[in-house]
Amino acid sequence: MKKFKQNYLTIVVAAAFILSSCGGITKMKDNASTVQYSVTPNPLEMHAGEVQVTIKTTFPEKYFNKKAVVVATPYLKYEGGEVEFESTTLQGESVEANNKVISYDGGDYSYTGKVPYKDEMMRSELLVKMSASIKDKTPIEIPGIKIADGIITTPTLAKVDPQAILIGDKFVRVTPESVSADIHYVINKADVRNAELKDEDIKGLEQTIKDVQANERKQLKGAKVSAYASPDGDIEKINTPLSENRGTSAERYLKRVFDKAKLTEAEQEGFLSIMSTPEDWEGFKKLMEESDIQDKELILRVLSMYSDPEVREKEIKNIAAAFKEVADKVLPKLRRSVMTLDVEVTGLSDEELKNLAMSDPDSLKLEEILYAAALVDDLNSKLTIYKKAAENFPKCFRAKNSVGVIEMKLGNLDAAKAAFEEAAALKDENAVKNNLGAVALAQGDMAKAEEMLTAAMGAGDQVSYNLGIIKIKQGDYKAAVNYFGNKPSFNAALAQLLTGDNDKALSTLNELGDVDDAMVYYLKAVASARGGKDEGVFNNLRTAVGKDAALKAYAKKDVEFVKYASNEAFTGIIQ
Repeated sequence: MKKFKQNYLTIVVAAAFILSSCGGITKMKDNASTVQYSVTPNPLEMHAGEVQVTIKTTFPEKYFNKKAVVVATPYLKYEGGEVEFESTTLQGESVEANNKVISYDGGDYSYTGKVPYKDEMMRSELLVKMSASIKDKTPIEIPGIKIADGIITTPTLAKVDPQAILIGDKFVRVTPESVSADIHYVINKADVRNAELKDEDIKGLEQTIKDVQANERKQLKGAKVSAYASPDGDIEKINTPLSENRGTSAERYLKRVFDKAKLTEAEQEGFLSIMSTPEDWEGFKKLMEESDIQDKELILRVLSMYSDPEVREKEIKNIAAAFKEVADKVLPKLRRSVMTLDVEVTGLSDEELKNLAMSDPDSLKLEEILYAAALVDDLNSKLTIYKKAAENFPKCFRAKNSVGVIEMKLGNLDAAKAAFEEAAALKDENAVKNNLGAVALAQGDMAKAEEMLTAAMGAGDQVSYNLGIIKIKQGDYKAAVNYFGNKPSFNAALAQLLTGDNDKALSTLNELGDVDDAMVYYLKAVASARGGKDEGVFNNLRTAVGKDAALKAYAKKDVEFVKYASNEAFTGIIQ
């Protein structure tokens, strides 16, 4: 009988223990609403493709069973599914384990976790569910309790519209040309011999005048005579008047040619200029350098050692063995008048270039065809011309780069990449690196894009703009603002908004003017909502959905407008 009583008491104690244990964690389930949660941020936000949240959980006094082990799991619930954050295990103060201890007198813990974002999560709720157990007993599930709304996804509005750099043509419509001819003279003479006027360069000079008169695209802008004496003889008594007389004789010859051609331009004041050089030491030095005279190095040394003309002449004449060669081979070439005609040539008109680029591109020079392509508006026609330029001038990296730019505008990213790679193979050019980075960005290869764009810094504003897009995608909004600078764009305004500068964002968007871009007005509505400007929300959202009706459904889910969910003006716009 005594043994029976002892067994009975043991069973009663065990049962009481079990009931008290179960009752303890059941109480935790029943009182789950007394647990307090502080969520940052609230609503949740998406940055750099992730949703990160910090939750501070405060348990009230006498809530957390001393022997309980609780697994707490935050999770996002959205239409069509849910996703869990990493769980945290907590324990009562009597549990012998290494988890975070929550006192029976109350306590708190902070948790930070993140999950990858996907579009389905845009309108969602953050909940926390718990599973409580004591030792090996069956856990009691504490249903999820909503603790925050989600998710602000405004960074996803970034436009991935990377900018490529078109390296322009070097076309010059009006180009200068010059044609020269020499008249050579006998030593100490200034008269023009008839034999000199039969030389090919003289005939070419006269033919140039005829060509100018026959071609309306050419115009003779001026002529000049440079007359010289060789650096031998007395400079004042012989060479100075001799060079002047030679200039005069060449001038008379040119004027006869002009009169014969009835060239009216020649009658203008200043059209013909005369310059004389008594001793042509520069010409002498050049001819000596080009000669094979035995003692030329010695003579050149004399020129470098002495600047006085008389000393130079004396020292050179002292080199008796060489001077005869100099007198025979060099000095006669310096006794001359050089006549130069300056001609201005006007190239094809824009319309002529455009027509030839389409009908006969093979007839155009490199700069002409590149310029002509820039005149064409239709992208496909422009691409055809640039491809022809790349075909006709295969070593021109600009032509291949231009092909890539237009392919990119047409959305042909693989073709654009191939063209840019061909351009890069021809020349290491930062603009081409930018363009390869732009393609990588458009194709979603952020790492490659950032590598190429960083290497292209200095190539143009396009590089900074493209890096700004990357920084938005990476969640580094301050860096994005710096990259975009002061040039207004949708993405620049978005970056400003994401740094909290609502007014600056609105100002930037207003600088874009009245554009036919629904997203500009949508972002204005978002900025207005953040700034508490209700009329700005309604007016801009109304314009946005008027330009793109699909934005109604998006705005309905957009947590930026959650406080307007029951506002009649708002609901009237998005219905």
